[in-house]
Amino acid sequence: MSLASNFLAMEKVSVDDVEPQAMGSEIDRRGLTDPLGNSDLAINRYVLDPGEAFSGGLHTHLDQEEVFYVIDGEATFEYRTDPAGESETVTVGPHEAVRFAPGDYQQGRNEGDEQVVAIALGAPRNSTEGRVAQPCPDCDSDALALAQSEEGMVLQCPDCGAEMAPDL
Repeated sequence: MSLASNFLAMEKVSVDDVEPQAMGSEIDRRGLTDPLGNSDLAINRYVLDPGEAFSGGLHTHLDQEEVFYVIDGEATFEYRTDPAGESETVTVGPHEAVRFAPGDYQQGRNEGDEQVVAIALGAPRNSTEGRVAQPCPDCDSDALALAQSEEGMVLQCPDCGAEMAPDL
């Protein structure tokens, strides 16, 4: 068996040829994962106008690390390791990157006056253990799991099973 047969074929894609993904807002998020044929790494390109965010709120992936590389502009990331703890912030400028370990709560946004262009990388590709830093109204849990239902995305308490609509 040759070395080349151990790898998939090279793939190339123009970001301009990838349609923005609908995320319930006008954010320009282009998923490069599928067009590139990635099996183990999620890749998204974002263009955020002032006031826009990478995600709907402070969240973590218990099974995925995330890296954000800023190409243009400045992104401000709120982060914490404890869902009930105090948040800290870090500003990431052009040609800088920031990494969040599995279990780190984070949310990035554009708090400046110029657009932010950034690449988000997540490994492994498919995260199935997402959490938001929101207390359960029915028990003492300080984080809720992101789950998919027939009606769409729901928040579910991993301790008592209570379900509620996300407050996005």
